[in-house]
Amino acid sequence: MLHRRTRANLTAGLRLRVDEDWGSQHGVKREAVAYVVEIHGVSQHRACKALAVDRSSVRYRSVRPDDAKARAAMKAVAAERRRFGSRRIHVMLERQGITMNLKKLRRLYREEKLQVRRRGGRKRALGTRRPMLVPDAPNQRWSLDFVSDALTDGRRFRVLAVVDDYSRECLALVADTSLSGLRVVRELDALMLRRGQPAMVVSDNGTELTSVAVLSWCQRTGIEWHYIAPGKPMQNGFVESFNGRFRDELLNESLFSSLADAREQIRAWQHDYNHHRPHSGLGNIPPVEFVAKKGLAMCAA
Repeated sequence: MLHRRTRANLTAGLRLRVDEDWGSQHGVKREAVAYVVEIHGVSQHRACKALAVDRSSVRYRSVRPDDAKARAAMKAVAAERRRFGSRRIHVMLERQGITMNLKKLRRLYREEKLQVRRRGGRKRALGTRRPMLVPDAPNQRWSLDFVSDALTDGRRFRVLAVVDDYSRECLALVADTSLSGLRVVRELDALMLRRGQPAMVVSDNGTELTSVAVLSWCQRTGIEWHYIAPGKPMQNGFVESFNGRFRDELLNESLFSSLADAREQIRAWQHDYNHHRPHSGLGNIPPVEFVAKKGLAMCAA
């Protein structure tokens, strides 16, 4: 027989646990009933009555499948791409033929504790910003910027990133300890031999990009070079967004023992970014596939 005080204490404790963990109410109730049956030696019927718990919820056994295959595939993708959230994991699973709605995937994602920890970003000024116009063909506009990092021995190196604003394709990632204006124009000349000439190049006002070498290159090639306003990085938003992904998914996740090691890992990441990584701004397909589809559509038209 349950004493009145014991019953009140158990009921209060049950309510507290349910309030703390609303998502698993039925599991908490079943545990409470099992505890009362075991400790006080009463029947399940009496324990349910004392705790004001429906017997059907205690006796219910879930028929939901455990989704072991989907869970294993999800954890494999998350282990390989540690900065991918639920949406990009959903795209990667669909490529493997594992289809489920996004709500179910997010439930499994939470249950497996795969949430990506959000890194703190620097403060940005508030205010209105004019949206950038998106080009409607490749090579209409390239964006340039620099990213810096360090080797394991403390030596610093920089990476020149070149992005096509139409396809979001990463055209070049040049890593070196020093990147002068002369080196920048050499890399652009080599890139144009492979890709063709852009109509415009966009960059900030860094010393390398405002050097005599760059100005002479613009006069020689006839390419328009647009400098964004000082202190307005989002006027070059495409390459800034790319730099964030590049740092988050590779630079912050990897150690580089030497410059050669850094170049090798950066080259592999660039290939994966262009050919495999889903891009949300392109309908969750990689840039190379986006360009191929647009080319076929233009040919058909």
